[in-house]
Amino acid sequence: MTTLEEVQKRAESDAKTYGYYLNPDPEFLKGLIEGLKKNWDRYGYPSCPCRLASGNIEIDRDIICPCDYRDPDVAEYGQCYCSLYVSKEVYEGKAPLRSIPERRPKEKQIRSFEAAKAPTKKEKAEGEIKLEAEKPITIEKRLWYCKQCGYVVYREDPPYICPICKAKREMFSEIKIVISDKR
Repeated sequence: MTTLEEVQKRAESDAKTYGYYLNPDPEFLKGLIEGLKKNWDRYGYPSCPCRLASGNIEIDRDIICPCDYRDPDVAEYGQCYCSLYVSKEVYEGKAPLRSIPERRPKEKQIRSFEAAKAPTKKEKAEGEIKLEAEKPITIEKRLWYCKQCGYVVYREDPPYICPICKAKREMFSEIKIVISDKR
Protein backbone atom coordinates (compact mmCIF):
# COMPACT_ATOMS: atom_id res chain seq x y z
CA MET A 1 0.00 0.00 0.00
CA THR A 2 0.99 3.53 -0.71
CA THR A 3 0.98 6.20 1.99
CA LEU A 4 -0.56 9.67 1.66
CA GLU A 5 2.92 11.13 1.97
CA GLU A 6 4.20 9.02 -0.93
CA VAL A 7 1.27 10.02 -3.12
CA GLN A 8 1.79 13.71 -2.33
CA LYS A 9 5.56 13.50 -2.92
CA ARG A 10 4.94 11.85 -6.30
CA ALA A 11 2.51 14.64 -7.26
CA GLU A 12 4.89 17.34 -6.01
CA SER A 13 7.79 15.83 -7.94
CA ASP A 14 5.75 15.62 -11.11
CA ALA A 15 4.51 19.20 -10.70
CA LYS A 16 8.06 20.48 -10.21
CA THR A 17 9.36 18.52 -13.21
CA TYR A 18 6.80 20.10 -15.53
CA GLY A 19 6.73 23.61 -14.06
CA TYR A 20 3.38 23.27 -12.29
CA TYR A 21 2.28 23.69 -8.69
CA LEU A 22 -0.11 21.74 -6.53
CA ASN A 23 -3.38 23.36 -5.49
CA PRO A 24 -2.61 26.09 -2.92
CA ASP A 25 -5.64 25.28 -0.71
CA PRO A 26 -4.32 22.79 1.89
CA GLU A 27 -7.73 21.23 2.66
CA PHE A 28 -8.71 20.88 -0.99
CA LEU A 29 -5.28 19.44 -1.81
CA LYS A 30 -5.60 16.95 1.05
CA GLY A 31 -8.91 15.71 -0.38
CA LEU A 32 -7.38 15.23 -3.84
CA ILE A 33 -4.36 13.37 -2.44
CA GLU A 34 -6.68 11.14 -0.39
CA GLY A 35 -8.72 10.44 -3.53
CA LEU A 36 -5.58 9.50 -5.47
CA LYS A 37 -4.46 7.19 -2.66
CA LYS A 38 -7.89 5.58 -2.43
CA ASN A 39 -7.89 4.89 -6.18
CA TRP A 40 -4.29 3.60 -6.04
CA ASP A 41 -5.20 1.21 -3.24
CA ARG A 42 -8.43 0.18 -4.94
CA TYR A 43 -7.16 -0.30 -8.51
CA GLY A 44 -3.38 -0.57 -8.22
CA TYR A 45 -2.83 2.70 -10.09
CA PRO A 46 -3.52 6.35 -9.25
CA SER A 47 -6.53 7.16 -11.39
CA CYS A 48 -7.71 10.74 -11.40
CA PRO A 49 -9.68 11.50 -8.21
CA CYS A 50 -12.24 13.61 -10.09
CA ARG A 51 -13.25 11.07 -12.74
CA LEU A 52 -14.97 7.71 -12.67
CA ALA A 53 -12.42 4.94 -13.10
CA SER A 54 -13.40 1.49 -14.30
CA GLY A 55 -10.76 -0.56 -12.51
CA ASN A 56 -9.39 -1.69 -15.89
CA ILE A 57 -6.02 -0.06 -16.52
CA GLU A 58 -6.43 -0.26 -20.30
CA ILE A 59 -9.70 1.66 -20.16
CA ASP A 60 -8.37 4.12 -17.57
CA ARG A 61 -4.93 4.71 -19.09
CA ASP A 62 -5.85 8.27 -20.13
CA ILE A 63 -6.97 9.21 -16.59
CA ILE A 64 -4.01 7.87 -14.63
CA CYS A 65 -2.67 10.87 -12.74
CA PRO A 66 -1.22 12.96 -14.19
CA CYS A 67 -3.87 12.37 -16.83
CA ASP A 68 -3.50 12.95 -20.55
CA TYR A 69 -5.61 16.09 -20.26
CA ARG A 70 -3.56 17.86 -17.60
CA ASP A 71 -1.09 19.66 -19.86
CA PRO A 72 -3.63 21.11 -22.31
CA ASP A 73 -5.94 22.05 -19.41
CA VAL A 74 -3.19 23.86 -17.49
CA ALA A 75 -2.04 25.59 -20.69
CA GLU A 76 -5.55 26.79 -21.52
CA TYR A 77 -7.16 27.30 -18.10
CA GLY A 78 -4.30 27.49 -15.60
CA GLN A 79 -5.37 24.27 -13.87
CA CYS A 80 -6.17 20.65 -14.59
CA TYR A 81 -9.76 19.37 -14.47
CA CYS A 82 -9.64 18.43 -10.78
CA SER A 83 -7.39 21.40 -9.90
CA LEU A 84 -4.62 19.25 -8.43
CA TYR A 85 -2.09 20.82 -10.80
CA VAL A 86 -2.15 24.57 -11.29
CA SER A 87 -0.09 27.23 -13.05
CA LYS A 88 2.15 29.68 -11.23
CA GLU A 89 -0.46 32.43 -11.69
CA VAL A 90 -3.17 30.36 -10.00
CA TYR A 91 -0.78 29.22 -7.25
CA GLU A 92 0.17 32.84 -6.48
CA GLY A 93 -3.47 33.98 -6.49
CA LYS A 94 -3.07 36.11 -9.65
CA ALA A 95 -5.62 33.98 -11.50
CA PRO A 96 -8.71 32.32 -10.02
CA LEU A 97 -9.50 28.63 -9.77
CA ARG A 98 -12.64 27.93 -11.76
CA SER A 99 -14.67 25.15 -13.26
CA ILE A 100 -13.35 24.03 -16.61
CA PRO A 101 -14.94 21.84 -19.28
CA GLU A 102 -14.29 18.10 -19.37
CA ARG A 103 -11.81 17.28 -22.11
CA ARG A 104 -12.12 13.50 -21.87
CA PRO A 105 -14.17 12.27 -24.83
CA LYS A 106 -17.72 11.10 -24.07
CA GLU A 107 -17.01 7.66 -25.56
CA LYS A 108 -14.26 7.08 -23.00
CA GLN A 109 -16.45 8.32 -20.16
CA ILE A 110 -19.23 5.95 -21.20
CA ARG A 111 -16.82 3.03 -21.55
CA SER A 112 -15.49 3.67 -18.02
CA PHE A 113 -19.02 3.87 -16.66
CA GLU A 114 -20.08 0.62 -18.35
CA ALA A 115 -16.96 -1.21 -17.15
CA ALA A 116 -17.26 0.20 -13.61
CA LYS A 117 -20.80 -1.08 -13.17
CA ALA A 118 -19.83 -4.60 -14.29
CA PRO A 119 -19.59 -7.08 -11.40
CA THR A 120 -16.27 -7.86 -9.82
CA LYS A 121 -14.74 -11.34 -9.96
CA LYS A 122 -15.73 -11.81 -6.31
CA GLU A 123 -19.33 -10.83 -7.00
CA LYS A 124 -19.48 -13.18 -9.98
CA ALA A 125 -18.06 -16.05 -7.91
CA GLU A 126 -20.52 -15.45 -5.10
CA GLY A 127 -23.40 -15.10 -7.53
CA GLU A 128 -24.38 -11.73 -6.06
CA ILE A 129 -24.92 -10.15 -9.45
CA LYS A 130 -26.21 -11.87 -12.54
CA LEU A 131 -25.85 -10.30 -15.93
CA GLU A 132 -28.02 -11.37 -18.81
CA ALA A 133 -25.22 -10.94 -21.31
CA GLU A 134 -21.69 -9.75 -20.77
CA LYS A 135 -20.27 -7.71 -23.58
CA PRO A 136 -16.48 -7.76 -23.63
CA ILE A 137 -14.79 -4.40 -23.84
CA THR A 138 -12.12 -4.30 -26.50
CA ILE A 139 -9.62 -1.55 -26.98
CA GLU A 140 -7.75 -1.27 -30.21
CA LYS A 141 -4.26 -0.16 -29.34
CA ARG A 142 -1.89 1.24 -31.91
CA LEU A 143 1.71 2.36 -32.02
CA TRP A 144 2.25 6.13 -32.14
CA TYR A 145 5.47 8.11 -32.45
CA CYS A 146 6.28 11.76 -31.95
CA LYS A 147 7.73 13.19 -35.17
CA GLN A 148 9.58 15.82 -33.15
CA CYS A 149 11.53 13.70 -30.64
CA GLY A 150 10.84 10.06 -31.56
CA TYR A 151 8.91 9.12 -28.40
CA VAL A 152 6.93 5.93 -29.05
CA VAL A 153 3.79 4.85 -27.22
CA TYR A 154 1.44 1.86 -27.62
CA ARG A 155 -2.11 2.86 -26.79
CA GLU A 156 -5.53 3.67 -28.18
CA ASP A 157 -4.86 7.34 -29.04
CA PRO A 158 -1.75 9.51 -29.07
CA PRO A 159 -1.29 11.74 -26.01
CA TYR A 160 -2.49 15.35 -26.24
CA ILE A 161 1.04 16.50 -25.51
CA CYS A 162 4.27 14.53 -25.85
CA PRO A 163 5.59 13.82 -22.34
CA ILE A 164 9.16 14.19 -23.59
CA CYS A 165 9.28 17.28 -25.83
CA LYS A 166 5.80 18.80 -25.22
CA ALA A 167 4.87 18.62 -28.92
CA LYS A 168 1.13 18.74 -29.57
CA ARG A 169 -0.94 15.70 -30.52
CA GLU A 170 -0.79 16.69 -34.19
CA MET A 171 2.93 15.83 -34.17
CA PHE A 172 2.15 12.14 -33.55
CA SER A 173 1.84 9.66 -36.39
CA GLU A 174 0.74 6.09 -36.31
CA ILE A 175 3.35 3.44 -36.96
CA LYS A 176 1.94 0.84 -39.32
CA ILE A 177 3.67 -2.51 -39.29
CA VAL A 178 3.44 -4.52 -42.45
CA ILE A 179 4.62 -8.09 -42.40
CA SER A 180 5.30 -9.62 -45.75
CA ASP A 181 6.06 -13.24 -46.48
CA LYS A 182 7.85 -12.70 -49.79
CA ARG A 183 10.71 -15.08 -50.24
